[in-house]
Amino acid sequence: MNQNIINNYKSNILVVDDTPANLRLLVGILTEKGYKVRPVPNGELALSAAKGIPPDLILLDIMMPGIDGYQVCTQLKADETTKDIPVIFISAISDVVDKVKGFAVGGVDYITKPFHIEEVLARVETHLSICYLQRSLKTKNDELSQALQQLKNTQNHLIQSEKMVALGQLIAGVAHELNTPLGAIRSSIGNITDFLHKNLAQLPQFFQNLSPQRQADFFNLLQTSLDNTQTNSLSSKEKRQLKRALQQQISDLEIANSDSVANILVSLGVGEDIQPFFPLLTDPNLETILKTTYQLFSLQKSAQTIATATDRAAKVVFALRSYARYDYSGEKVEANIIDGIETVLTLYHNQCKQGVEVIRNYGELPAIQCYPDELNQVWINLIHNSLQAMDNQGTITINTRQNQENILVSFTDTGKGIPPEIIQKIFAPFFTTKPTGEGSGLGLDIVRRIIEKHQGKIEVESIPGKTTFTVSLPIQINKESNHV
Repeated sequence: MNQNIINNYKSNILVVDDTPANLRLLVGILTEKGYKVRPVPNGELALSAAKGIPPDLILLDIMMPGIDGYQVCTQLKADETTKDIPVIFISAISDVVDKVKGFAVGGVDYITKPFHIEEVLARVETHLSICYLQRSLKTKNDELSQALQQLKNTQNHLIQSEKMVALGQLIAGVAHELNTPLGAIRSSIGNITDFLHKNLAQLPQFFQNLSPQRQADFFNLLQTSLDNTQTNSLSSKEKRQLKRALQQQISDLEIANSDSVANILVSLGVGEDIQPFFPLLTDPNLETILKTTYQLFSLQKSAQTIATATDRAAKVVFALRSYARYDYSGEKVEANIIDGIETVLTLYHNQCKQGVEVIRNYGELPAIQCYPDELNQVWINLIHNSLQAMDNQGTITINTRQNQENILVSFTDTGKGIPPEIIQKIFAPFFTTKPTGEGSGLGLDIVRRIIEKHQGKIEVESIPGKTTFTVSLPIQINKESNHV
C-alpha cells in the first residue's frame, strides 16, 4: 500500500553519517529504489542542507564529531522550516536509554547498526507514506475549512434577504456533508497511526519467524481477504451461516478455539472454501498469524475509507466552488444549466439522502448566456420548496429538454399539492401559507423575477400528490435586463 501512495513522487532523502562506507551503502540502496539521496558527512552540513532544500526524510547517525545526531535533531525541530521533517536515527548504540532519548528529541524511528537493508527500506517507505498522508490530510482540511468559511461569508451577505431562508438550510446540510468524511478520515488516520505505533517494530521479527512456505500462505490469505468483496457484503444472517460452516471445518481439523478462528476468517471475508489455508490453520502460531493478517487487512480498509471520504469531500468542495465562483458583477456568462442543478443537488445531498428519491431525466441541453448564480438560487428555492411540501419524504423528478429556441426545466414532487384557490397567488410578493415567522413570501417572487430577467417564464400545475414547476429559458437572450 505505501509504495502505491508515493510511487509517482521521487522522495528526497538526506543521509547523514560520518562513516564513508555506511554513507555509500545507504546512498546506493536508496538510489536503487528511485529515491533522490543527498549524502552529508557531519552535523553542521546536515543542518545547512536541510534548511537550504528541506528533504522529505532524514536518516541521521548519532555518534559524529562536532554536533552529534541528538543535537542536530533538536535544532531541526526548533526551526520552523525543518520541524516537520521526519528523522530516523540509525546508530550502533542500542541501549534503551539512547533510543528513548532519540524519540524525546523528535525522532520518529530508530534503526540499530548493523542494519538490514530490507528493514531500512521498509521503515523509510512507511514514514514517507505517513508523512504523505498527513500532508494530504492537511491540504484537504485546509480546502474544507476554506470552503466552510466561504459559505459562512455568503450567509453574511444574504442575511437580510429571503435567499437566506434556503441558504440557512443549506449550511447545516453542507456542514454535515463535510463533517462526515472528516470524521471518517480522522478515525482512519488514528487507526493507521495506532497500528504503526504498536506493531511496526514487531513486523520484521514476525516475518523472520515464518518459513518461506508459511509466508506464502500468509500473503495468500491476506490477498484473498483484500480481493473478496462479495463476502464482505453479506448480511448478518449469511455471515452467521458462513461462520457455522467454517467452524465445523475447523473443528474437523481439531484446531483449538474454532469459534474465534471462524470469527476472524469471516471478518477477513474468507469464503466457505478454506482448504487452501489448511496448512496455515494447523500452524502452532496460528493465533499470531491471524491477528497480524487482520491488522494489516484493517490497515488497508482504513486507507480505502480515507480514499472514499476524500472523494466525497472533494465532490462537496467542488460543488461549493461551483456555486460560489459566480459573483454579482452584472455580466452574463456561458453556463450549463444541468451543472448548476447538480451543484445544488450536491449541496442538498444531506437533506435528500434519507427518505427522498431524486430522479434525473436530463435531455441534452446547449450552454446558454445567463446569470448562473441567480439561476442556482432558482433551483435552490424550487428544490427547497419541494422538500418542504413532501416533509422530506417522497420523490423529486427533474426533467430537462430543448424546445425549439428555449430550454425547459421542470421539478415535480409528490407532496400534498397546492390548493386551486391559491395557486394563482403563489408568485405574488409576500404571499405565504406558512405560519407567521417561518416565511416572508418572497421566495417564489424572487424566482419569478430572476426568470423574467432571463426573458423566461415559470408555470405551475398541481394536484394532490403531484406538483410540477416548469421553467422556460431562451437559449439566446436578445437584450439586457435589469437585475432583480
